[in-house]
Amino acid sequence: MRPATARVLAAVVLAAGAVGGCDDPAPPPAVPPVTIAWQPAALPADPSGAAIMLREATSCGGAFFVVGALRDKSGGTRPAAWLTRDGTAWSPMTFKPKTFYGEQNILYAVACANGRLAALGAKVGGAHGNPRTSSWSQDADGVLQEVTAPFELFGGPQALNVNRLDAGPSGFLISGNRMSGAAAWVSPDAARFDIVERAAGLTSDQAGETYAFDAAALPPGWLVVGGIIAAGRVDRDPMSWRSPDGRGWTRVPAAGGTEDYDELQRVTVLDGVPMAVGLRGAAFGAWRLDGDTWQPAGTFGVVRPGGGTSVRSLVASNGRLLAVTADAQGYAGWVSADRGGSWRPVTLPAVTAGADHAVTLTAGADGRLLLLTDDGVTGRTYLAETPA
Repeated sequence: MRPATARVLAAVVLAAGAVGGCDDPAPPPAVPPVTIAWQPAALPADPSGAAIMLREATSCGGAFFVVGALRDKSGGTRPAAWLTRDGTAWSPMTFKPKTFYGEQNILYAVACANGRLAALGAKVGGAHGNPRTSSWSQDADGVLQEVTAPFELFGGPQALNVNRLDAGPSGFLISGNRMSGAAAWVSPDAARFDIVERAAGLTSDQAGETYAFDAAALPPGWLVVGGIIAAGRVDRDPMSWRSPDGRGWTRVPAAGGTEDYDELQRVTVLDGVPMAVGLRGAAFGAWRLDGDTWQPAGTFGVVRPGGGTSVRSLVASNGRLLAVTADAQGYAGWVSADRGGSWRPVTLPAVTAGADHAVTLTAGADGRLLLLTDDGVTGRTYLAETPA
């Protein structure tokens, strides 16, 4: 079997195994949820009657930016984004697509650095039905311009996925995976991205196969989190990588793994300390980066059978960590007031699991929280204050 084929099969097997065996794990003792008073903050209806699709948001310069797409009655899509400063008045943003698939992009990631907004979008298409990924960069007039790029920058025979877009003082970093292992794309201004694949330390090697899921700016560079399937093993262990420039990488393993499936899926920075959350065996787990060592913190929730189990959002706000998790049964919210040591559930608007469904959380610098939900029919936005 070719290595690439083995890699894909291993990923499929592990994804199935990540949700446990045939029996549901025993639920943890019931803890009263923290009630958050989510207030609807409705986006303006599109004049054409197209449905709103919401996927991600970011906060920058005192404003929230929300991205997704508009879906017409025939199922056609076009990229869309909105911004608000007060949570009441929303302004649609203008796009300038340059390619056939760019005109149909569904934006799924957004970030802001040095006053400039950037986004990622994709549309399934082509002979093989693969995502056709585009990046977008905001120009001086506020228009989001599609960045034309070689097909194999994000796609081609080495493509696996293009996950997350993050921003920091040095610019932008995309985290994702190629057939060769974890990869990154870097840019100072989102006007052009350079791919970093097969980089020593980051890529798969004799030690194991690497996977990247998320990143955070960690001056003077970047921190990427994910996992590794060590040689001779079939389960994934938590792993991360640090880089001063997004090009040269050093591995930072994480303690606290189990004999089951473990990985770091989301990362944020709380009061200067990197915090990660991901799968830890039969539950979700948190980790703190202490110097060059990840220390395991608390666990929460259960990993149930059915697929789709993941951490969708992790944000730091007013000394709190807030996370949104998902599985085949739906979405759940969580909050920690002690740097991930203990967690309580928080109330969320009800959204069932399903194709084209989404729930994501973003925090503003002023302690406001913005929650996006999408039930496959329409997207909705909610605002709230970070719970005490």
